[in-house]
Amino acid sequence: MRRSRTGWLLLSPTLLIMFIFGLFPFIYVLIVGFNDWNPFAARDTIQYIGVQNYRSLVFDELFLNALGVTIRFTLFAVFSELIIGFFLANLLARDFFGKTLFRIIHTIPLMIAPIAVGAIWRLMTIPGFGPIPYFLDRWFDLSFNIGTSADQAFLSILIMDIWHWTPFVTLTMLAGLTALPREPVEAAQVDGANRWQIFRHITLPLMRPVILTTVFIRVMDALRTVDEINMLTNGGGPGTSTRTLGIHIFRVVFPQTDYGYGSAMSLLTLYLTIVACWLLFVSLTQVRRNN
Repeated sequence: MRRSRTGWLLLSPTLLIMFIFGLFPFIYVLIVGFNDWNPFAARDTIQYIGVQNYRSLVFDELFLNALGVTIRFTLFAVFSELIIGFFLANLLARDFFGKTLFRIIHTIPLMIAPIAVGAIWRLMTIPGFGPIPYFLDRWFDLSFNIGTSADQAFLSILIMDIWHWTPFVTLTMLAGLTALPREPVEAAQVDGANRWQIFRHITLPLMRPVILTTVFIRVMDALRTVDEINMLTNGGGPGTSTRTLGIHIFRVVFPQTDYGYGSAMSLLTLYLTIVACWLLFVSLTQVRRNN
């Protein structure tokens, strides 16, 4: 009993912080999501409306558009970062001239704050000023303006996210590759297996836990991306072509001060994130069992 009390006493500061900054805000948002509340209205009153906010989301075109943009952005960004990061991790696992310098330069984007990343890419894509429109026009005779082209804007936020977060994927993949046991690879080489066979039957199965963890982290981050996209596209423009769920929730809660509806969207986004990660985990687990 004394040991149990001592343990709970030592854990109490951490548990208190988790309750204040984690559990309590979640419960508060959960309650607000079932109410109609505008704290800046003439009469600051909270009206209970049940699940009406969630019903409205089903027919909200702006929300459905933001959901579609977020899913497309997450799929393309995470898949590209996983492929590029795994390739670069395999490259960094070998010795070559300039490896240390390349590793330092490659990791620099990961150290930059998201809002600064958006500002940098916005400066680089300004028509008549940024280097990207200048070189595309000079070398390929292409007009580049993310303020008027939805496709160019979406491609820009994808490239920006890949540039920003691929180093994270590379570092996690490199850590996993470095920790792999050498005995199975050496045994396969003695048996005459080529590089593809070693990768397909040894490296990839052993790397699945690392890949799964990395994908989980990146999916959760990509689904709630706000700062860099908001800065680059000036709020998800042109129109709503790059407005993700995070940006849409921000615009509903702050400019429109609709806290109840914004809370409902936040909770639904959390639910979709949990479902997406669960489906991903189940699918990868099934593939592992089949193999």
